[in-house]
Amino acid sequence: MKSGRPLPEAGLASSLGQSGRLIRGRSAPPIAICVRDLVVGFGGQPIMQGLDLDVYKGEVLGVVGGSGTGKSVLTRTILGLLRKQSGRIEIFGADLDSVSAGEYDSIERRIGVMFQGGALFSGLTVKQNVQVPMREHLQLSARLADDLAMLKIQLVGLDLDAADKFPSELSGGMIKRAALARALALDPELVFLDEPTSGLDPIGAAEFDALIATLQKTLGLTVFMVTHDLDSLYAICDRIAALAEGKVIAAGPIEAMLASEHPWLRSYFHGKRARQFDPSVAPRVGGVPAGNGRAYPRDAP
Repeated sequence: MKSGRPLPEAGLASSLGQSGRLIRGRSAPPIAICVRDLVVGFGGQPIMQGLDLDVYKGEVLGVVGGSGTGKSVLTRTILGLLRKQSGRIEIFGADLDSVSAGEYDSIERRIGVMFQGGALFSGLTVKQNVQVPMREHLQLSARLADDLAMLKIQLVGLDLDAADKFPSELSGGMIKRAALARALALDPELVFLDEPTSGLDPIGAAEFDALIATLQKTLGLTVFMVTHDLDSLYAICDRIAALAEGKVIAAGPIEAMLASEHPWLRSYFHGKRARQFDPSVAPRVGGVPAGNGRAYPRDAP
């Protein structure tokens, strides 16, 4: 894949760099998403101004930034839901401006999306919501579609009796899990999660983090996760990309974020709400210390 010019990583020699660069004695894995010189704006107001970003295959990338910095805009632009003004976006090595309709459809089938708030169809049951991507992209019998949907529902930890419930009958945590089941409907390689733990209580958020970590490891997923949740950043993210001033101002492991002297990063990671965090004592997922600023994906050779 053409990866463009190398991206600066924040602060540590052990952090990820351009594909092929040595990282703690390893070569960086292939790039799943490559964004270069991205410009996006609305009504003459720029949101992204020459943004560059790499997302490595097999990693969990946490995307952070202040309100209005363009985290969701970036996500939707990568997904093709918003039009960019200029720049290049490559997914799985394919320039999205150059692919045919058929090639784009093939790429789309390798991607799953969990939107903020779940975005379930209110008039469909959980099972029917999970089947929406299947009906759009696959030709399956009703029985096979039902069987696959039930497998996805179980995969995210929902009881089978949730399959016939409507979104209005679900708790907030159940809605999140149902939305995740839909995101996994086509067995994607790349999953976008937009604020997956927002609105959950601390116990529910920790359980959802553990679910994401388990699924990422089991399925070999690449995860692009927009989040404000500091616990999630520490617990399950291999790297963090921080957005400000229309660009990625820093990208690297949690140690790099903590070491940065950028004012916004200092405020975010060392402010009043961050004082409870000690990088030497990482949160635990599944009983094992997680995060700890890993500088490469779990599955890297």
